[in-house]
Amino acid sequence: MSASGTVSETYLAALQHDLAGVTDEETLVGVVRRPTRWFLGSVDENYPELGPPPELLDAVRAHRDDYQTRGLCEEGAHNAAWEDTDFEERYRDHLESTPEAGEALAALAARVRDGEDVVLVCFEGEGKRCHRHLLREELEAAL
Repeated sequence: MSASGTVSETYLAALQHDLAGVTDEETLVGVVRRPTRWFLGSVDENYPELGPPPELLDAVRAHRDDYQTRGLCEEGAHNAAWEDTDFEERYRDHLESTPEAGEALAALAARVRDGEDVVLVCFEGEGKRCHRHLLREELEAAL
């Protein structure tokens, strides 16, 4: 293990279809607020406190469903809902203002500083805006 580890990211379907390119030396860290059993079976651990807060997830879902009802594709509806709900600002605020999220972020940063290679995992595939991209930025800034 190197003096400092790495941070990367992927999504569940990429893991399930061997498209993620992860190694056995990397720790798969789920960052999902509401994980399913099959999600938990695919990662080494999960930090639900690093997932978006429930009220933000619910707001995105409502906006996404509305867009889909009006005929927008799933990916387009998701990305439009992200914008409508000020997702990025609200998620970053969650990381900064929620003690449990701050503690989890600090714990992950310490592990990476100690040489662990972590891969952040959630559900959203390529083409969809996702909190794991923001979380990666925040984690790398904490290093």
